Amino acid sequence: MKDYDLIIIGSGGGLKLRAAANLGKRVAVIEREDMGGTCLNRGCIPSKMLIHVAEEVEKMKELSKYFVHLENSEFNFDWEKLIEETTAKVIQDSQKIEQACKSGPVDLYQGHARFVSDRVVEVNGEKLTGDVIVIATGSRPHIPTIPGLKDTPFMTSREALRNFDQPKKMLVIGGGYIAVELGYFYGMMGTDVEFLVRSGMLKYEDKDVRSIFEQKFCSKFPVHFGITPTRVEYKHDQFFVYGEDKLSLDTSVTGVEKVFVADSLFVATGVVPNADDLGLDNTGIQRKNGYIQVDERMQTDVDGVYAIGDVVGNYLFRHSVNFEGEWLLEHLFLGDKDDDKKKLKYPPMPHAVFSSPQIAGVGKTEDELRTEGWIELGEGKSKTEEEDKEPDGKEKKEEKIFLKAVHEYKKTGMGMAMKDDSGMVKLLIDKKTRKVLGAHIVGEKASDMIHLLIGAMTWDRTVDDLLAMIYIHPALSEVIKGALKKIEYQLAVNG
Repeated sequence: MKDYDLIIIGSGGGLKLRAAANLGKRVAVIEREDMGGTCLNRGCIPSKMLIHVAEEVEKMKELSKYFVHLENSEFNFDWEKLIEETTAKVIQDSQKIEQACKSGPVDLYQGHARFVSDRVVEVNGEKLTGDVIVIATGSRPHIPTIPGLKDTPFMTSREALRNFDQPKKMLVIGGGYIAVELGYFYGMMGTDVEFLVRSGMLKYEDKDVRSIFEQKFCSKFPVHFGITPTRVEYKHDQFFVYGEDKLSLDTSVTGVEKVFVADSLFVATGVVPNADDLGLDNTGIQRKNGYIQVDERMQTDVDGVYAIGDVVGNYLFRHSVNFEGEWLLEHLFLGDKDDDKKKLKYPPMPHAVFSSPQIAGVGKTEDELRTEGWIELGEGKSKTEEEDKEPDGKEKKEEKIFLKAVHEYKKTGMGMAMKDDSGMVKLLIDKKTRKVLGAHIVGEKASDMIHLLIGAMTWDRTVDDLLAMIYIHPALSEVIKGALKKIEYQLAVNG
């Protein structure tokens, strides 16, 4: 049995710990698929390479609003070449990671890792043990249990990103990140795309952002809300998706069934953690709803065995597993060895949706604040002296009051130049501390502009700090300043 200081299972975010080998540690990396993990091979990198092309095409299609008219509104492109180039670039980067591991101070095992006991892992018939084992196996597409689906050649994100034949028509089941990103790409590039959505799109976004997104997105593509797929058939090279229409206007009929037909079907209904085939039943490692359970140091129920990333499910982003991996490297190999009580503390965790319009956010949504007992400035009622006391006579806890401001792109110089009629910034501010509780942006360059507000939350900066800056005029970031000025006014009026 080979003995290591560190065993890393998974070559995505887990590779952040590979640097332990540069400290003289004996390190093994185990990967059963392409090096680089889901993000590089089947996720954020290839999808953004394709979505960027779709964004450029959309801009071209909208040139008429700037009085630029193309003589021929049709455009030609080489779909196969686009997919080939994207796939080749991803494979090249994956091979570079593989070569770096093979030629560097780590042992690379290309195979499926399974635990045979708490601290022993088997791969390709060989048993390995380690002082530290890190599970970073990520997640995979969730496949809903729709009758007939598994017997059809449907696509998940894995196949959709390497599909060399452009479909004429595509049905998309789902309304989350992956559905609206890749569905947008296919639709903007000329495929006739229809979305089948059970409830709303991007349901975890702030309500005002979600409302704007749905309005704009539905103006581009047909979106059928309230549809629950009940069965799928595939015949004559066509998909037939049957669904119960729960929003049917015909109230006299319950469970109205509709059928949708297309030559391709893209299923994007979330992800599940890759923890079910690791042999964890042979260990004391516990799971909940499929996700590996960890403490505040990312350690599982087995001492010395850690887990990070999608397989844990604290956050399902590549930037979050990168943060976890870097923290674990510092905690286990670079920090104070006596500091066993050190706990991982996440800074504000941002996110972005790379569709059209683009979305970015950090911190709480308005609904989350209200659920936690916050009230918006002006909603509180004046209370008598008696109402300010608990039944036992003690003073009631001070109300948590937030301020809200929305500022639209079109009210800035750059937004006016862009002729953006829907983009906006929404800020949620703690009245007492004047700090940012949440920030949400919908519109072009949202994923770039949000970083000013991520920084403000990370370093506990106030509205006053953000307004002390000089904003370039007429840069798009002035829309953030506009929202801040509205907050400043509310604070000045209300104290």
